Amino acid sequence: MAQSRFLPDRGLTLRMTTVMFLLGALFVALIAVLMVVLGSYGGMRLAVLVGLVGIGVAVYQWYSSDKVAMRAMRAREVSPEEAPELHGVIDRLCALADMPKPRVGIADTQVPNAFATGRSPDRAVVCVTTGILQTLTAEELEGVLAHELSHVAHRDVLVMTVASSAGIAAGMLTQGAQYGAFFGGGRRNNNGLPVWLVVLVVSLVVYAISFVLLRLLSRYRELSADRAGAYLTMKPAALASALQKITGEINVIPQRDLRQVSAASALCIAPAIRGVSLRTLTSTHPSLEQRLEQLARIQAELGRPTA
Repeated sequence: MAQSRFLPDRGLTLRMTTVMFLLGALFVALIAVLMVVLGSYGGMRLAVLVGLVGIGVAVYQWYSSDKVAMRAMRAREVSPEEAPELHGVIDRLCALADMPKPRVGIADTQVPNAFATGRSPDRAVVCVTTGILQTLTAEELEGVLAHELSHVAHRDVLVMTVASSAGIAAGMLTQGAQYGAFFGGGRRNNNGLPVWLVVLVVSLVVYAISFVLLRLLSRYRELSADRAGAYLTMKPAALASALQKITGEINVIPQRDLRQVSAASALCIAPAIRGVSLRTLTSTHPSLEQRLEQLARIQAELGRPTA
């Protein structure tokens, strides 16, 4: 975790470490099974190739996560002269948190949202949409930006980015196995099953486990960022109000606009999804009710009147 005045979260650190360890073990197991099942020299080469692809994806995502997310949101970096009020809020929060100031970006979309990404606090970027700037008050925007800066301080964006590599490699392998093109068509292993079918099953299992683990971590990290941001600003009611406004606006945004930000939805403070339940294993975010309940508890603890 980066050194800052954000509330430390040992639960988040433990979960990030556990998920990275389990996904690393899954990735190694996937390569080992490929080597055993495929057996032949050609099969060994394929297993090594999958391993190299997975490592390559992890390195690329680590190095380019900020650029990829900015492109997905069609965002651009802005200077203090272009967005003085936005920079001013981030300057104050970074001074309060005693952390390096990230780059600042704006995405030109009416979908009210914000996200943070980057491989380190020094290379991070915090981005907001024009929609959120038009929707929130100054105090609510401060709460949202504190939430996003806590992601940078906790380094959970980096962990989520790298950890997704095992699932990506398994997903690529699953697609290849479905066609049977890489695995000798109808060739069979010692048990009489087609090799491509064995690889398909193993890849699907790895992908499913990594999918669930990442969703569980993603939901917890959002609750952790809510807590850290609320304690930093000492205004949990402002963040609660912002979350309610953002969710309400998303529910009336045209579907074509939501599709514009869907690629980076998992990184955003609220998912760009309309009219679906967020109480399932596939959810990247906790439900609005969970988040508001947590913020209400913090409000009561701080002894401030609710908004």
